[in-house]
Amino acid sequence: MKLHALTHPQGAKHASKRRGCGVGSGHGKTSGRGHKGAKARSGGHVRPGFEGGQMPLYRKLPHRGFNNFKFRVEYATVNVGALEELGLEEITRDDLVVAGLVRASDPLVKILGNGELTKKIVVKADKFSESAIKKIEAAGGKAVVVAPVAEEASK
Repeated sequence: MKLHALTHPQGAKHASKRRGCGVGSGHGKTSGRGHKGAKARSGGHVRPGFEGGQMPLYRKLPHRGFNNFKFRVEYATVNVGALEELGLEEITRDDLVVAGLVRASDPLVKILGNGELTKKIVVKADKFSESAIKKIEAAGGKAVVVAPVAEEASK
């Protein structure tokens, strides 16, 4: 096997359709666009969802509910059991990013109480569940809230 002898598997490569190259090519004259109409013109297309003047489906369906995407607060979650495996005495957001438990792009971190904790650790995060706080403190550690969210600061 030599590099110059490598070939594509049969059927993997196609010759492109050469449009507008005469009637004998099969793609001549109208170049596969049919006769007249908006789709035959250059730049001619219909917008997504357009159904030829019929009431489009997205306008027929009821729009209900409320979506708070603009102001919602999203947390990257980490379980207490995963903190145990890190083997550190003090755990911060940066440690979680290095360990691959949280993405660097995730703005806030919440610690959840799933799993067991036997070591004494200090955990610094944006938010904790009640069960996580109980497990961390039961093991002799501390749960430190780093930057409280505005809604909790007002309480």
